[in-house]
Amino acid sequence: MKADTRKVRVTVMLKQGVLDPQGEAVRHALGTMGFRGVEGVRQGKLIELDVTSGTTESDVTAMCDKLLANTVIESYRIEM
Repeated sequence: MKADTRKVRVTVMLKQGVLDPQGEAVRHALGTMGFRGVEGVRQGKLIELDVTSGTTESDVTAMCDKLLANTVIESYRIEM
């Protein structure tokens, strides 16, 4: 990472109420492996961006809205 850049983290998750088949598969696999007590799993994705110092949170929001998240079924959190 160059000196004039910084890391931004975007966490994208399915919205509540949207079926999460991958999360359900993980929950089932954990139970099969003997891990008890896991009643639900939501799976998402973490995206790390190296951005220049002039990049604003508004810029990252636009990136999320246009490409990084499907805002119909996903929500996202930005950590600058």
